[in-house]
Amino acid sequence: MTILRTLKLAALGVATMLSTQVVRAEGLELSSPDIKVNEPIPAAQVFNGFGCTGQNISPALNWKNAPAGTKSFAVMVHDPDAPTGGAGFWHWVVLNLPASTTGLPRGAGTVDGKGLPAGAKQITTDYGNPGWGGPCPPQGSEPHMYYFTVYALKVDKLDLPANATASLAGFMINANAIDKAVITAFYSR
Repeated sequence: MTILRTLKLAALGVATMLSTQVVRAEGLELSSPDIKVNEPIPAAQVFNGFGCTGQNISPALNWKNAPAGTKSFAVMVHDPDAPTGGAGFWHWVVLNLPASTTGLPRGAGTVDGKGLPAGAKQITTDYGNPGWGGPCPPQGSEPHMYYFTVYALKVDKLDLPANATASLAGFMINANAIDKAVITAFYSR
């Protein structure tokens, strides 16, 4: 690992701890029994393909302390370190989760979405399919950071076209967010 990358990971760890403390003090909290903050992502969540041999199971996510006025939730998982020319890589995008939702169980991110609450919708990821697509950075690359974010939204539903990209979904999610909480982890091979 390069010194610059080591410093980046250390700075991100401090920033995440500080932001987590702020998020906990002010509102929405996100946690996961599967994804440990600033630790490697387990093989169960790693993609199975493109040379990776994980199980590609979406992690369990739990949230609490949604702000007043929350009408739905969205979840996005992004790798900004992917060598895509600056766009990063979208690993999971779920929207239209009812306001009563307090988490997603392990394995909910199947392509068919059967493990999601009624009305929830998954957007096609950068793997070309809806549903969870775990980490699989290029062999020998520096560790990639993965941002797991839950958004509390001020709308019941986001009406997006059937072919909406993750970036369009992200734009609409951020335009309607009243709070968010983030956990980060990393993966390399």
